[in-house]
Amino acid sequence: MTISIKPTASGSTIEQDGSTILTVDGSGNVDVANNLTVTGNVPVNNTAPAFFSYPSAAVSVSSATPTKIPFNLTDFNTGDYDTTNYRFTPSVAGYYQVNAHAYFGTSVTDQQQVWIGLYKNGSAYMYASVQNASGNDNLSPSISTLIYLNGSTDYVEIYVRHGQAGATKDAGSFGRAFNGFSAFLARAA
Repeated sequence: MTISIKPTASGSTIEQDGSTILTVDGSGNVDVANNLTVTGNVPVNNTAPAFFSYPSAAVSVSSATPTKIPFNLTDFNTGDYDTTNYRFTPSVAGYYQVNAHAYFGTSVTDQQQVWIGLYKNGSAYMYASVQNASGNDNLSPSISTLIYLNGSTDYVEIYVRHGQAGATKDAGSFGRAFNGFSAFLARAA
């Protein structure tokens, strides 16, 4: 049995032993030949939600206070990222790879921690932290995980906090160069 993928002017075809079994047009529409059963998910990349965002300015973070980073600018956005509320509400149910990192532009003192948190539907879902070993340093915590989102009401946001009592720290300093929030559909459900 020979299976081949052949590009055409309007998309591509998949053939088995010289007979077309599946056609994908230039818009990502799939046409399956008669008597062929397709099982599982057939990914169509041009409809998969994805974005990359970064903040235009830093935000002040009070001690032990979770604060949402204003990721309000995007390099790309397929339409499901809200640059006003800084949240991703994908329109396709599935498993999403979510990544974020934030830079604390105000030095954190000796033995203090900074956290970055992934919030799902307004509640903490996962935290990651970085601790300053000694002296004063600027820290950049990051988080990366795979998460299920239902494609209608589930959303994710990014919050940060720090543990230096009585202090206010700037997070999100220096825009895209040091901060980012991104997600993409890894597998539809």
